[in-house]
Amino acid sequence: MLNAERHKLIMDLLKRKGTVKLKNLIEVSDSSESTIRRDLAELENLGVLRRVHGGAILSQARTIEMSMLEKSVRNVREKKQIARLAASTVVDGDCIYLDAGSTTFEMIDFLVGRDITVVTNGLMHVEELVNLDLNAYILGGKMKAKTKAIIGGIALDNIMNYRFDKSFIGANGIHMVDGYTTPDMEEALLKRRSMELSDETFIVADNSKLHHSHFAKMFDLEAAVLITNSINEEEKLSLMKKTSVMEVLD
Repeated sequence: MLNAERHKLIMDLLKRKGTVKLKNLIEVSDSSESTIRRDLAELENLGVLRRVHGGAILSQARTIEMSMLEKSVRNVREKKQIARLAASTVVDGDCIYLDAGSTTFEMIDFLVGRDITVVTNGLMHVEELVNLDLNAYILGGKMKAKTKAIIGGIALDNIMNYRFDKSFIGANGIHMVDGYTTPDMEEALLKRRSMELSDETFIVADNSKLHHSHFAKMFDLEAAVLITNSINEEEKLSLMKKTSVMEVLD
């Protein structure tokens, strides 16, 4: 396989998954470890990816955010697995907050039939909640078209009317130093407020968000339990020094 073909293969995988493992690249490209390491170094020099332990992640501008539609078609299988595990922590009688994210949206199907109350700032979420006959409230405020989220000062005031047993929140970045981050400061403030109003907070995010850091900090790793899909043992041990990790078992 030519250099250009390997580079395209690597970037195509990264654009679909957000993260790739070195051993997988070696297998799919039928190349040596030294060749793939050299490819990753070349692509990192071009600024299109960042090398991390055991692989690479897609480089992202700190303030650029994908739309809800773009998010909803990435890592679908992983998001459903995480959503199922997150929903298993909910018990009858709970009042929960569902953040306006693609993984929290996947939780809704797994909550059908539960005797719970849901509050959300997700425009897509509330329609699904109503269609499935779940007891639900939606926050008032500014509607953000790109992420289908309700944000802003009115939403921050509105959420103060509630108290939650559990909050389920999405994150664009999970970083050992920077904590949980997202590109939009208004969304970050609402996510932080929901955490403060909850007895327990869970971050629901697939492993492509690891090592990324975005513009607006939501809160530290210690403030929430992380629910994610498979991560390598070294990463898991590092995270568990700061927080609890619930991992989907394949």
